Amino acid sequence: MSLPLVSIITPSYNQAEFLETTIRSVLGQNYPHVEYIVVDGGSTDGSLGVIRRYEEALATWISEPDEGQTEAINKGFAMANGNILAWLNSDDTYQPTAVSEAVAFLEDHPRVGMVYGDTNFIDEKGRVLGKFNAQQTNYRRLRRGGVYIPQPASFWRADLWKAVGPLDPSFYFAMDYDLWVRFAKQTELRYVPRLWANFRVYRDAKSFAADDRCWPEMLRVHRREGGSWVSLFVAKYTLRKVLAPIWNWVKRRRLGIR
Repeated sequence: MSLPLVSIITPSYNQAEFLETTIRSVLGQNYPHVEYIVVDGGSTDGSLGVIRRYEEALATWISEPDEGQTEAINKGFAMANGNILAWLNSDDTYQPTAVSEAVAFLEDHPRVGMVYGDTNFIDEKGRVLGKFNAQQTNYRRLRRGGVYIPQPASFWRADLWKAVGPLDPSFYFAMDYDLWVRFAKQTELRYVPRLWANFRVYRDAKSFAADDRCWPEMLRVHRREGGSWVSLFVAKYTLRKVLAPIWNWVKRRRLGIR
């Protein structure tokens, strides 16, 4: 086929409640050349039954103990053959045209290494709660903590991954932010205002359960990239740390999470 092969990785561990919806959102893309790989961490909750129902449509899948999400994603990309790469966590979903629109943009803009679109916040039932604040960003803004990149709606070239990957396994939460910074040092990242994905938020979601680990990891990246201890980024970090309980309460209320 003349169309680029897109490799999508889904890392999963005990997410049977949402995994099938995630898988179906990938298999339901209107783009015909997708290599889909599921990397399970040895789930015991029925996830394997879900995966086996769709295994004929998967390029491959594995289920074995691992060191967590970051290692699972790296395993998946080590098996990938695509020209364009992405990962979709096992509680998130794609919009039906996400892959085709991302591929079309990258094909039309050969100087752009990564493209990302808009993402909705959804609850456990799939109801839309709000919208991720996606914006155009670059290396300078990323260094200041201006991420603005919704991970589920991000697609990049395999050559870029080979140049700067894999994910750093020492990161538990901010491995995507670390990767975006490394990407942005090499190439242009471009925002497209099109809805491509849905990010699920709920009480046990990693984005809430381990939010306190995010900013310290982002601070590590800031310092690695030459950022000063006297900077806007550090000021944001300090303020966020002090106000974290109030901020998380407000965020939960806004998204309707108790």
